[in-house]
Amino acid sequence: MNHRIKTTHTSKKPLNIKRDDPAAPAWPSYQGTSQFVGTSPSGRVTVYVDPSLGAQALQNAQDLVNDADRVATANDGIFGTTGGPVSVIVFALGGATDGTGGADHASCDYVTGNAIEVDASYGNSARVSALFEAELSECSMNGNLCGENTGEALSRWCAAVIGNNALADFATAPQWVADGMADWVDQTENTDQDADSTGCGMAFLSWLIGQGYGLEKIAPAMVNLGDSGTLAQLYASLTGDAATNAWQNFQNAIQALPNGAQGITTDDPFNGLAQPLQMTHVAPQTAEVVGRIFASIVADLSAKREPDQIMANVRAAMAPVLRPAAPALCSPKSHRLARPEKGGHRAGKTTKTA
Repeated sequence: MNHRIKTTHTSKKPLNIKRDDPAAPAWPSYQGTSQFVGTSPSGRVTVYVDPSLGAQALQNAQDLVNDADRVATANDGIFGTTGGPVSVIVFALGGATDGTGGADHASCDYVTGNAIEVDASYGNSARVSALFEAELSECSMNGNLCGENTGEALSRWCAAVIGNNALADFATAPQWVADGMADWVDQTENTDQDADSTGCGMAFLSWLIGQGYGLEKIAPAMVNLGDSGTLAQLYASLTGDAATNAWQNFQNAIQALPNGAQGITTDDPFNGLAQPLQMTHVAPQTAEVVGRIFASIVADLSAKREPDQIMANVRAAMAPVLRPAAPALCSPKSHRLARPEKGGHRAGKTTKTA
């Protein structure tokens, strides 16, 4: 199902470049001039553009400034965490200006992976927002699922849900079917550039979402399973059923489709996009901190302590959340979101240093 949204051109004037514009970060691949466009209202997302592309790319970048906080807030809701600040450059990634160049960043965290590159998409800024979410979601994986087919499938699903399926042409599940439907449920492939293993993951997550296990349940579970976690283990953690049943039950569900496997013509054969997100997930760390604060206040009130002492104890209870653990660094793998190559199941690989 295609829920692509189209941008509405506005008469907004280009933002003026000021002398105190922030310095651009080192990008994963872009080497040209980085023109500052603006920062989202929350201050979390700073957007730049390649000025040589002209007005249409600038419009993409301005639209991203306006949409970035919506994307970041929705992403937080999926992962049950709060992401950090990021910078984004809009340019002709891979020489394309229709979004097909994909997106890239250095690694899967907000420390070494917070410089994000997205392809311009003239006249369709929804694709730019979706590309941004694909990479932002990987930052929220906090060093897990880095360069794995499982992480790639999850990031593409995040982009589909938050980006209103604006990247439907990046579909990989049909390629997986055409190449014989190998079992990438019971094993994980250590690459994010194989259309077959990614496509299997896309169809499998569609199946789980279609059964009511939304991304807000799937994403934290996958992050907790880590790089070596399989989709079968994800199935077990969500359903309570044995992991050994995952592949066969998935295959049974495919055969029950109106046209069986031949009915898989998109990344969402089980209509998962029609399922609403339930953004009520609270991260375990957050729940723990809230519990400590509540217990501290109750104890202090019972002891009739002074307000200053109560506040001091509340700050002490909050202290762990102010000292987040450093994210694990990704091993050198690709983090490039790209469309599958025609005529072959494996997309072109890139080498990237995290």
